[in-house]
Amino acid sequence: MTGTLTWQLLRDLKTSEFTEASKKWHEVSGRSASDRERVDRAMSAKLRETQESDAAEAALGRLRRLSRNFQYVHTECGLVRTALNGLAGDLAEPQNQLKRALADAAALNFTVHADGSVSYPAIEVEDVTGAKQEAPGSRAQGSSRLPLEPPGPGPQGQPPLHPGYAGFKPLNPNAAKAQDVADRIARAVRSAQEIDARYAKTLNGLRAEKGLDVTAATLKDVARDTADVRSAAGMHLGEGIPEDKSPAERKKWWDGLTEEQRQEYLKVAPDLIGDLDGIPAAARDEANRTYLPVLMDELARRGGDDAKTKLDALRMIQEKLDKPSHPPMFLLGIGDEGNGRAIVSYGNPDMSRNVSAYVPGLGTKLDGEFVEDTMKRAQDTALGAMEVDPSTASIIWLGYDAPQGVDVMSRGDAQRGAPAYNEFMAGISATNENADPHVTAIGHSYGSLTVGTAAKESGGIPGVDDVILLGSPGVDAQKATELGVGKDHVFVGAADNDPVTHLPTKDEVALGWITGGPVGLRTGRDLFDIGNDDLYFGKDPASAAFGAQRFEVNDGPRMIRDMGFFDAHSQYFDPAKDQASATNIANIVGGRPEDIVREKHR
Repeated sequence: MTGTLTWQLLRDLKTSEFTEASKKWHEVSGRSASDRERVDRAMSAKLRETQESDAAEAALGRLRRLSRNFQYVHTECGLVRTALNGLAGDLAEPQNQLKRALADAAALNFTVHADGSVSYPAIEVEDVTGAKQEAPGSRAQGSSRLPLEPPGPGPQGQPPLHPGYAGFKPLNPNAAKAQDVADRIARAVRSAQEIDARYAKTLNGLRAEKGLDVTAATLKDVARDTADVRSAAGMHLGEGIPEDKSPAERKKWWDGLTEEQRQEYLKVAPDLIGDLDGIPAAARDEANRTYLPVLMDELARRGGDDAKTKLDALRMIQEKLDKPSHPPMFLLGIGDEGNGRAIVSYGNPDMSRNVSAYVPGLGTKLDGEFVEDTMKRAQDTALGAMEVDPSTASIIWLGYDAPQGVDVMSRGDAQRGAPAYNEFMAGISATNENADPHVTAIGHSYGSLTVGTAAKESGGIPGVDDVILLGSPGVDAQKATELGVGKDHVFVGAADNDPVTHLPTKDEVALGWITGGPVGLRTGRDLFDIGNDDLYFGKDPASAAFGAQRFEVNDGPRMIRDMGFFDAHSQYFDPAKDQASATNIANIVGGRPEDIVREKHR
């Protein structure tokens, strides 16, 4: 709106014109999203598959630029749509307040003037003696609360009397009512003026940077615009995002929104929606793809080695998202807190009958190795399990700070990560559209301790049917039955040449055997009569005493002779290096654990 907002303009305002305009912006936003998808999944994908040349690479570069431009238009137009809807919604309340005040004025036969003041007529009243007197009419001004009409002098110049005494010039009982109406009109207009000014500033700011390329300045523009619209339209977005609710309650909240409201949240608060367990995977993926360039820009401006490591990893994730993948990637979470956060699903976990969520361990953080190696483990799991049942999705969950060094000897990271993992798994249960999905929790290395700690929490891991422990140093449990799914549903892969599966007990560490390797440990245990099935974090999951189902894996390179200290610890998921392990994992995740090849317990 332009000019000074008066009560007449507010009364006659058609907020539907704003919502109609927002629909047009929504159409443009939607077309831009479709155009971007066509560029990414048709033009770019086809070019990659059929052409390999410098010219093809140059063309792909131009298509990537076009894709970013479409994404920018999609986001900015969505923000305009949200701002217009917010303006219409926020103005509705003061307009309704004004109309109620005007209706009351008409019912009382008051006159509302152009400046918002309210006149009321004279009226005949009786004083305490029963004599009839005229209470004069007047005008109430709502811009500032004036005192009501003061008492007048008594007859023949007698001094004024208090109300209720003979001779008092009576007040008009309509004075207070008129003042109330005038004040309500003034409050409604002031409220509408504040809303108008707030949205005018926001809408004026939704202007693209010059040029046709999405540059760093453009990304800053997107981040600033998103923050402005979120601030301006916060009230319009209703009760707000239920961050303190359970995943099931969040899913119910999301289902209760209109499609238009969902799109507004995705545009205005992508960082919050993308990280919210209980929101459907497709929506989280859209939100995180929107937030990803903003987060990368924040890291680029922050500087420093840590920020650069995370930024490089996010750029690599962005490159993977820009290309077609099999199964398709869903970005379920990103963040820069701690050592970095990234949750990626290969396949849609809401539509799949079989879903696994893998927790990585020692040394894992948001860096290049995570993108190239750790994420591939989830993809390998998905591909293998899809041969068992095509309706399968596999998730890599870096939703906690895995230990980076000597902290591996502490339970602290696992204890802090377990509640977050359980909430994520509760979200998977809430959003999966199958009647009874088959869900597998996978923990590798220190990640198995995190999974074990999560399983021992009250109620266990929500929705989980099977647990797979790979290269485990122990799970803070003495028996498989402690993990809440029954011992027949706990599966263990432990390579004999994997040093982590022979991690010394605390007593052995105190005796200085930590560098002796499996041979030294076995010798020391025999000499000092220490149980061969004990590890640093409890009973060895591969032992008979623990009682889980141990499956066949490749023993891997011998640690001393081949100097492959960690090779045997890192190959469980890789079908090229350990076909036996990868096949067994695929059978479990795909819902056919009876097909695994078992191995004797230690």
